Amino acid sequence: MLRRAPFHLLLPLSALCAGGPRFEEHLLASDLKGGYQVVAFDVNRDGRTDVIALASGMEDLVWYRNPGWERHVLASGLRRMINLAACEGVDEIVVAHAFENTPKWSIGIVSVLTPGADRSGPWSVREIDRLTTSHRLRCADIDGSGRKAIINAPLAGAKADAPDYRDSVPLVYYWPGQWKRITIGNENRGVMHGIFIEPWERKGRDCVLTASFDGIHSYCMGPGEVWRRSEVARGDPSPWPKSGSSDVAVGRLGKRRFLAAIEPWHGNQVAIYTEKKGSWRRNVIDSSLVDGHTVVMADLDRDGRDEVIAGYRGTGRSVHVYWSADKEGTSWRRTKLDDGGIAAAACAASDFDRDGWIDVACIGSATTNLKLYRNLGRR
Repeated sequence: MLRRAPFHLLLPLSALCAGGPRFEEHLLASDLKGGYQVVAFDVNRDGRTDVIALASGMEDLVWYRNPGWERHVLASGLRRMINLAACEGVDEIVVAHAFENTPKWSIGIVSVLTPGADRSGPWSVREIDRLTTSHRLRCADIDGSGRKAIINAPLAGAKADAPDYRDSVPLVYYWPGQWKRITIGNENRGVMHGIFIEPWERKGRDCVLTASFDGIHSYCMGPGEVWRRSEVARGDPSPWPKSGSSDVAVGRLGKRRFLAAIEPWHGNQVAIYTEKKGSWRRNVIDSSLVDGHTVVMADLDRDGRDEVIAGYRGTGRSVHVYWSADKEGTSWRRTKLDDGGIAAAACAASDFDRDGWIDVACIGSATTNLKLYRNLGRR
């Protein structure tokens, strides 16, 4: 059975969204020092989506088995973990570790974890690369073949120094099995904090959206495996280093595509971008976040329009949900999924209990906790 938290067991979201779903909160862990990333993935291949919890202050990479949420160790001895990629169709899991915010001190090790006969763990660990400040790992079908490449987006260039971080940032990828670093580009400057994988230009082929001091850009592979970088939006217009974007996600309002971003780096704003006549218009719908760190999209109420889930780690330590009041995405209402109980570094959305409603899992940094918010629907 799920282990329930002793507080906020039922979280009604009806105050601002009449008829909306309710959420039941479950505490899965309270000892994840430096909790940083949560990944929804079927680790043991039993048809249920499990939760992988990566914590930078621990050397064990752990996962929680659905539905009982028993804790297992995937791998040990991984100091200063920062991100992982677990891809459908790829047997291995890729982890970035030995990370530091200061580039000259950040080794940026990338390792491949391979399962044994028992997928519950432990998995073997093999280093495949070292790239300074390796920071974001994601899976992407970059050539439309159906096979997944692993994208590696470092935080900053090797010569960058705080607070300006004036250096170009590499963006690279690896093919599973070969595990050889291949360069996508190095045009982004400053801090490149977030990436999002999306078939941005055409169906069936993923592009990489990046969020950096330069704003939001798309990298798409063209003929001859040549990558093309295009500006989507400039993000926060404030002077460098308070410019650009920190994290980005793509959602749908019916058939219409939109973006949500945390701005600027570790910023206070949730910005919505909607397209009109080929340009993306920026609308800041919230400026109250403190150390904003995660933005996720999911259709929580099954109305065909995605909600925006945004979490922050600073004072207030909350997870907000933003609901579109119209099909154009011009008006938004806010409610709280978690009110002060988690310093949300990352969230993931999935139907964990397979009841047809999208649930949310979030991991806390300073709060060292992992929570599952079960979507009860309109019961």
